[in-house]
Amino acid sequence: MSALEHQHQTDRSRVRRALNASLAGVLLLWLCFAAQQGFDWRFLAVMPQAAAGLVGLLTAPLLHGSVAHVLANTTALLLLGTLAGTAYPKASLRALPLLWLGSGLGAWLLGQAGSHHLGASGITHGLGFLVFVLGLLRRDRAAIAAGMIAFLFYGGMLMSVLPREAGVSWESHLGGALAGIVAAFLFRRSDPRPARQKYSWELEEEFEAEQARRKAEDGFGTFETRAPDDVPVLWQREAPPEARSQVLPFRRRE
Repeated sequence: MSALEHQHQTDRSRVRRALNASLAGVLLLWLCFAAQQGFDWRFLAVMPQAAAGLVGLLTAPLLHGSVAHVLANTTALLLLGTLAGTAYPKASLRALPLLWLGSGLGAWLLGQAGSHHLGASGITHGLGFLVFVLGLLRRDRAAIAAGMIAFLFYGGMLMSVLPREAGVSWESHLGGALAGIVAAFLFRRSDPRPARQKYSWELEEEFEAEQARRKAEDGFGTFETRAPDDVPVLWQREAPPEARSQVLPFRRRE
């Protein structure tokens, strides 16, 4: 197996693992949403500035208020989770607890007293900001591409961290976004940089430089051979004795 084929196989394996992990997270959200239809779940949500509401830091991301709510987070979690897990598997895994708690703390500290905050949108905002900021910090081609994809699909997250729509927990969005930024700085070196593939013109320049180096060392071109110092004479025409040391007469010019 060539190095290129091995790299392609490794990339496919990373995408598959990231997608499977995102699917598992989505399945957990839907199972919890189905289960919460059978009991009063409000004590598991984040209740700002209340000691009892601190329980929601652990449980609120698993709760959703409607099918549309959980469906919106399903789409974001599938895309951003797969993208983050593919580009930064180690950083994403280490950042997840920080994003989880950060979204809840944002709601608990900034939310209005007496309200209930729930949903995984704070985590999805954290993933979006994590991928985008890591692209700015690492600046390799894979990181920049991942950041551009995240911004293309969810660039609106930059505005949803501010109060815009009633009933939307911008506080948890902001908490998750800040946690994503902090996690990007903390874990930016968790994943090794991918091997940089060279452009064709770079390979040509390296080839020409190697030719010049060999030419300078040998004194000849790369594909030229050095002439031997002593070439044996295999055949020589023997001149007649009378022709040896003979001077040809020339007519004098008058």
